[in-house]
Amino acid sequence: MSIRIITGDCREVLRALEDESIDSIVTDPPYELGFMGKKWDQSGVAFDPKTWRQALRVLKPGGHLLAFGGARTYHRMASAIEDAGFEIRDQIMWIYGSGFPKNFDVSKAIDKAAGAERSEIVGSYRARDLSKCSNNRFGSVDAEVSSTIVSSYAPATATALQWQGWGTALKPAHEPIVVARKPLSSTVAANVLAYGTGALNIDACRVAGESMPPNAGAGGLPRRSEHEQRGGGFVSQPHQLGRWPANVLHDGSEDVVSAFPDAPGQMADTSLDASVRKTQNVYGAMRSGRGPEPSADSANEGSVGFKIRPGARRLDEGSAARFFYCAKATTAERGEGNTHPTVKPIALMRWLLRLITPPGGTALDMFAGSGTTGVAAQQEQFDAVLIEEDPAYVEIIVRRLRADSPLLANIEVAA
Repeated sequence: MSIRIITGDCREVLRALEDESIDSIVTDPPYELGFMGKKWDQSGVAFDPKTWRQALRVLKPGGHLLAFGGARTYHRMASAIEDAGFEIRDQIMWIYGSGFPKNFDVSKAIDKAAGAERSEIVGSYRARDLSKCSNNRFGSVDAEVSSTIVSSYAPATATALQWQGWGTALKPAHEPIVVARKPLSSTVAANVLAYGTGALNIDACRVAGESMPPNAGAGGLPRRSEHEQRGGGFVSQPHQLGRWPANVLHDGSEDVVSAFPDAPGQMADTSLDASVRKTQNVYGAMRSGRGPEPSADSANEGSVGFKIRPGARRLDEGSAARFFYCAKATTAERGEGNTHPTVKPIALMRWLLRLITPPGGTALDMFAGSGTTGVAAQQEQFDAVLIEEDPAYVEIIVRRLRADSPLLANIEVAA
């Protein structure tokens, strides 16, 4: 296992890499928003098809690319990736509860323009320093964090009062990740045998769920297995590795978990009511030959089907929020001296690497930042090539890799 770090602009560095030498690409490119006034976030590199053509060249046939994007600019990046020759396969959505709205208060702006000063306090709240909170699956935080009292003031003019509560932005709560693939050399099976790429490692990324009681599925129906069929019916045996990974990930915070229904598998409570079910399905009423199961109408057969009825995939009970969960990176996870403003959590990058990288494969991060992809690759025992333009961030990458695994890391740093 080795980690190779190359300092430089990825558009130049990629030209020196060999054709078809990379198994997977997991990267967090600039969102091109001018974030915190950083020059690297306003270069246009992520919107340039030439950038992604070089990525396509070094990737093996059938190799996958996962690239984070911003909610406002994702489409520009995805279009550039597609224009470069990649196939857009899917979109993964990472949902979190700790986003901070960057809002422009219209009412305050009206008072300011009128030269009116707000003086009447109408409320106050204690604001916590979220950078010192350690989120976990249930959204809890450290008991003692620095905080300050923030006061709310009443509008000073009648016009400002009229526009009280109006703003310009929603709270950010998700980041999209493009799922793209280099065209296959032939069939999926042949491509996998020839290059080890072209497919997703589903079992390595399954999400553990709670088992249902024996023979008790949704609505009291017998549970069915994904793989076992006996006498024309499915036996009661959920997949031992957990539920099929979805294209939704979340941080496990209370805000996010509470937004999902507490219902069997991914089926909402309302779908259990046969009397109103016919108005809840976009394709009209479902046949009730298998009781209240909402997917009773479909055999889901054919060349692309699962060869089972859709309801058989609901293998456990509880909240539908049981997708893969991963909290945002904490101060402790960042490591000492890590000043990068957009650090991704290690667990998230490990999951993404496992999904698309074959065992013993080499992953590429074209925009390495503070090196989270490298740390994740090291922990998953993948080789990695990291490209980072800023020498200060390269120092952080090396420090994090050595701190994570001082005995195992084989680190090569090149200019």
